[in-house]
Amino acid sequence: MPKPREMLAQWISGYWLSQMLHVAARLKLADLIAAGTQTSAALAVATGMHEPSLFRLLRGLASIGVFAETTPRTFVLTPLAEHLRSDHPESVRPMALMLGGVQYEAWADLYDSVETGRPAFDERFGQPLFSWLAERPEEAAEFDAAMTAIHGRETAAAIEAYDFSRYPHLIDVGGGNGSQLLDVLRALPEIRGTVFDLPGVVDRTRNLITEAGFADRCDAVGGSFFEEAPAGADGYVLRHIIHDWNDEQSLQILRTIRNAATESSRLIVIENVIPEGNGPGFAKLLDLTMLVIPGGKERTAEEYRGLFAEAGWELTSITPTAADVSVLEGKVVGG
Repeated sequence: MPKPREMLAQWISGYWLSQMLHVAARLKLADLIAAGTQTSAALAVATGMHEPSLFRLLRGLASIGVFAETTPRTFVLTPLAEHLRSDHPESVRPMALMLGGVQYEAWADLYDSVETGRPAFDERFGQPLFSWLAERPEEAAEFDAAMTAIHGRETAAAIEAYDFSRYPHLIDVGGGNGSQLLDVLRALPEIRGTVFDLPGVVDRTRNLITEAGFADRCDAVGGSFFEEAPAGADGYVLRHIIHDWNDEQSLQILRTIRNAATESSRLIVIENVIPEGNGPGFAKLLDLTMLVIPGGKERTAEEYRGLFAEAGWELTSITPTAADVSVLEGKVVGG
C-alpha cells in the first residue's frame, strides 16, 4: 500500500491519467488498434496527429496497462483498452469523452463552487448544463451515451433487487433515451411504459423505441417535469433525476408527480444514498459532481425521507442493489 505522501501525490496528479484517457477516447485509438497490431506511425496517419507526441501518449498509456508496446513503437490492445472500444458492450469511451471534456473544464472551478454554492458549469459555460445540451445535439447525444455507460449496469441490478412487475404501466420521468425503461420492458413483457422528457429529447427517443421494436408497448411524451407529468401511472420512476437539482427544485418535481398520481400510484426513485460515517462511499464523491455541474446534491436516507414527506409522499422502503444505487419507494401520503 502506498505511503500517505505517495497516495496524496497519486491523487493530486490524477488528472494526468483522465486527460490521457480522454484523448485516447477522442482519437478512437482502441478502435484503430482493435484490428491488430498498429505502429504509432500508422496511428498518426489515421488520426492526423504528430507522430512523436502520439507515441509518447501511447507509451504513457501502456505504462498503466492501457495498450501494450510489443516491439518498438508498435502497440496492441490490453483487457483495459478493450473497454475503450466504441463497440464494446461495456464501453467507457462515452464516459471518458464527457468527463474529460466539458465536465473537466467545470471541475477546474471547484473552488468557486465551494465558495459560492453555485454550479461552476454555469459560470464557465454561461448557462446551466441542460440548457447548454439542448442547444447542442451532438453533445446531447454524447451525454446520453455517457449516462448509459456510467449507469447502465444499475438497471439490471435494480430489476434484480426490486419488483417492477407490480406496475402495469411505468412512466420513466426524465427517461432520456429510454434505455433504462426498455431494459425493464425486456425483462417484464407483461408491462408497458412511457418515457417522459423534454420535447427535444423525446424526438430522439421515439426513434430509438421504434428501432428497438417496442413501439407497441412504449411511447414517449414531451414536457417539463417542473410543470406536468402524464397522469395516472401505476409507477413513476426517476433515476438520477432528483440528484441533479437542489431541494427547492426537487420538491417541485416531486409535487408535480404527486399531482399527476393516483392514490395507489408509487414513486420509484433510483439514486445513490450517502452512507453515514467517515467510510468511503461513491455518493460522497458524486455529490461534488452535482455541486459543480448541475447544481444538485446526493442525499442521505433521512434527507430523502424529509424531501418525500414535504412533497406529499411517504418513503416506505429503501432497497439496496448490487450496484451503487438504491431503489427508494414512496406512496402518496394517506394513500
